[in-house]
Amino acid sequence: METDDLIRALAADTRRGRISMAGAWSAAGAAAVALAAIVFFGVLGARSDIAAAAETFRFLFKFVVTVALAASAFGLLKMLSRPDAEPHRTGLAVAPMLLAAGIVAELAVSPLGTWSARLVGTNSLVCLTFIPLIGIGPLALLLLALRHGAPSHPMLAGAMAGLAAGGIAATFYAAHCTDDSPLFVATWYTIAIAMLTLAGALAAPRIARW
Repeated sequence: METDDLIRALAADTRRGRISMAGAWSAAGAAAVALAAIVFFGVLGARSDIAAAAETFRFLFKFVVTVALAASAFGLLKMLSRPDAEPHRTGLAVAPMLLAAGIVAELAVSPLGTWSARLVGTNSLVCLTFIPLIGIGPLALLLLALRHGAPSHPMLAGAMAGLAAGGIAATFYAAHCTDDSPLFVATWYTIAIAMLTLAGALAAPRIARW
């Protein structure tokens, strides 16, 4: 075999064994959602009055916020997996801005005496337990996908992995949670998602080294 033929054969074999970045992230995103769904339906399930709740704006608004968070964090995570990526937070402000608008609207229509009860809710401990529980598997999958890239800011990329996993987990948990107030979401969902964000930031430098 000529040298040129050997080089071409080796190059072709290498290409066949590699997975594209786009393919790796698509697979990781789909697997993260599927795993979150399995855990959610296995341990919690939807609230009993979900059909009636789905007719209310406050219930649906929770999904608008959590999906916006998951989508924006996942998009930034994919960008940060490249070594030439410059860290910026484009799109991440959408979910907080939506939530802030929801809080303003909630305060405007709710009597002052009800604000504290709406913030505390009845499921704070459940929220703090199950959002991290549902999100830890998706976080692990996203961190493994991050190893397929070469992030120059691994801690920030890991934080985005945790934020995306938290958004996915919160989206599923919102279907179970009977506390629909934006005040509750802004407080307890945020704390629960922050746990996953911190875990991702601490784990990524060890997992995504290159």
